[in-house]
Amino acid sequence: MVNAKISTGGMTTSTHSDDPLEEGVSASPAGTRRKAREIALQGLYAFELSENSVQKVCKDLADFFVLDPAVFEFSEQLIEKTAEYREEIDRHIREHTDNWEFERIAIIDRLILRMAICEFLHFWDIPPKVSIDEAIELSKQFSTEQSGRFVNGILDAVLVELKKGNLLIKTGRGLRDETD
Repeated sequence: MVNAKISTGGMTTSTHSDDPLEEGVSASPAGTRRKAREIALQGLYAFELSENSVQKVCKDLADFFVLDPAVFEFSEQLIEKTAEYREEIDRHIREHTDNWEFERIAIIDRLILRMAICEFLHFWDIPPKVSIDEAIELSKQFSTEQSGRFVNGILDAVLVELKKGNLLIKTGRGLRDETD
């Protein structure tokens, strides 16, 4: 984790252009979910490497960062659901990494894949395209430039699989009628 306090003051800074779909769905200041995903990634990294509970990790994040309540709430939900459904999510990843041993996937890339697939399956209000775009950006920011292509490829394949199996449940404008 980065050893610095981050104050959002109700708004977060972001190098990412505002996504009108995400902003409309989140009903929160632009960049809020981006910052929450960054915090969730750090929390999941701490959870993965420590023997601490999800609750302890979330408490530590709340104590460490000065966050807007909307940022903390989304990051906490993402951490909790990603950890809760980890085995299910990992099965989806394993099905699409034929040429890679799962354990050899960089830990950051694995965590980013888990978060995005968790959003596909358990966050009905987030468009899959937003989850993929955010995952790619996180992988570029926290991993390598090549990680973006790897993450994109796996997530595209998982998304196709979920659509074929009618496992993707999304509601709201721009979410139900996606055909690609």
